[in-house]
Amino acid sequence: MWIIDRYMLRQFLSTFVICCLSLFGLYVVFDLFTNLEEFLRCGREQDGGVLSLIASFYGYQTAVFFDQTAGLLALVAAMFTVAWIQRHNELTALMAAGIARTRVAAPVIVAAVFVAFLAAANRELLIPQIRDPLSRRPQDLIGDVGQPMKLTPDNLTDILFQGKATFANEERISKPDLRLPQASPLGRYGQRLTAENAYYKPADGNHPGGYLLRGVSKPPGLADKESLLLDRKPIVITPRDAAWLKPDECFVVSGITFRQISGGDNWQAHSSTSELIAGLRNPSLDFGANLRVAIHARMVQPFLDVTLLFLGLPLVLRRENRNVFLAIGTSAAVVSLFMIVTIACRQLGASLWISPALGAWLPLFIFVPPAVVLTETMRR
Repeated sequence: MWIIDRYMLRQFLSTFVICCLSLFGLYVVFDLFTNLEEFLRCGREQDGGVLSLIASFYGYQTAVFFDQTAGLLALVAAMFTVAWIQRHNELTALMAAGIARTRVAAPVIVAAVFVAFLAAANRELLIPQIRDPLSRRPQDLIGDVGQPMKLTPDNLTDILFQGKATFANEERISKPDLRLPQASPLGRYGQRLTAENAYYKPADGNHPGGYLLRGVSKPPGLADKESLLLDRKPIVITPRDAAWLKPDECFVVSGITFRQISGGDNWQAHSSTSELIAGLRNPSLDFGANLRVAIHARMVQPFLDVTLLFLGLPLVLRRENRNVFLAIGTSAAVVSLFMIVTIACRQLGASLWISPALGAWLPLFIFVPPAVVLTETMRR
C-alpha cells in the first residue's frame, strides 16, 4: 500500500507544483511587461542591475501568491490526481483488490490538508518578516516615489495626520499638515502644525514613538514655546524642553507607526494575527469592523480550505460519477458558490449587518454539513 501512497503523493505534488508555476508564470509575464519601464529605471539606480531587481521583487511575491492560491490549487491538484487514476481505470483495479476509495484518496487528502496549514504558517510567520519589500509596488520598487497619503486620525490625541505624500525608503511624510484639536490643550498655539518633512522615529531613551517634524513653519515661534501636554503627558515636544531638537524642529508623539499610516490595506494583509490584534487594541487606531473580520478570517481560513477540499473531492470520487469532466465541472461550480458566499458573509460582517465574528465563521457553518454529507456518499 505504501507504493500506492507514494504514487498518489507524487502525482499530487507534481500537479500542485505545475499549477503553481504555470499561474505564477502567467502573472509574472503580464505584470513584468506592464511595468518594465519602472524595473529598468530602478535597476539602473541599484547595484545588481535589472535582473537582480526583478528576481528579488517576484521572489518575495511568491509568498503572497502561495497565500492567496494554496487552498484552491490544493483542491485542483487533488481532483486531478483522483480523476487521472479514474480515467486510466487504476481506481477500478485498486477497488477490485479490496482497497476502499477513501483509502486510495487518503494520501491526497493528507497532503492537501498539509498545504492548507502550510499556507497558514506562511501567512503568520514568513509574510510579516518580509512585509517591507512586499508592500512595494512596481511603480515604487525602491520606495523613492511619493505615494498619496490618506487622512489618518490619532484617536488617542485627536490629532489628524495629513500630508502631501509618503516615502517608504525614508519613512518620511512630505509637507505634513497636522490638525490639532481646538477644544484641547494641544490647540493652544493654533489648529495647524506644518513643516517641510516628518520622519517616523520609534521609541528610544529621549522620546516615545512618534514623528520628528523638520522645517516647522506653523505655528510661528514654536521653538520658544513650552511643550503641549495632554493628561500630563507631552504630546508636542518643542526645542525649549528637549535639547536634542533643533530650533526648526518639534516632535509629535503618536501610537501610529509609519507602516500603519502609509500602508493602508497592505498593513493588514502583511501582518500576523498577533499584530492585527495589537493594532485593534492600540488606542490611537480605529480600524472598525474590517479588522475584526480579518482577524477571525485568519483563524478560520485553514478550516475553510479543508472544507472546500471535502466539498470538491467527493464529487469526483463518487461511484455514480462516470463522467470525470462533468464531475470536475460540478466541483468548479461548487467552488464558485463557496467563494461567493464567503466574500458575501465577510462583507456583511464588515458592514455590521451581522457581527464581524459571525461574518468570518458563517461560511464554515454553512458548508461543513454539505461537506460531511458528500464525504459519506464517497464512502458508499
